[in-house]
Amino acid sequence: MGCGKKDDKFGARSNCVCDVVRAIKDIQDAAEDRCECPTNCFQEPLGSLVAPAKRQNADTRVFVLKTADGSPFHAFFRGDDCACVSIFFRVEEVFDNCCATLRVIKPVKYGGEAVDLTDDCCIDLKKVCHVERFEATNDCITVDLSCFCAIQCVADVDLDICED
Repeated sequence: MGCGKKDDKFGARSNCVCDVVRAIKDIQDAAEDRCECPTNCFQEPLGSLVAPAKRQNADTRVFVLKTADGSPFHAFFRGDDCACVSIFFRVEEVFDNCCATLRVIKPVKYGGEAVDLTDDCCIDLKKVCHVERFEATNDCITVDLSCFCAIQCVADVDLDICED
């Protein structure tokens, strides 16, 4: 089990990251049914994590997963002008108890330029402060959610996932 957790006394496995990702998926699904629309990952309805009084249309709760050492998990996406690495994700599907398909979310400056989060081979956490908005990519990754120790919800945004 992730983070050194063991089965409970009844042999059941529990993982809070998995539970939160399932909840985010349910919240996103509810918003997608209406396609309309905050500091808790369990906050409903999907809208704005920053200013719940000014709830906006949203179809995605962007989040970051953290590994056992506290570093952000990252994945690659296809792009043309950067190292194309992101720490931001959208849940697409949760299956087989605690696995998930996550869409890699592109971190962007307001000018439309991708934010290169890397410094040589590592994630440069100072560069995360330059992210001003997000864009969907067509790149997904399948993960075992029990391998992560923390999840941080970042923003509720409209990535036009509901559009046909």
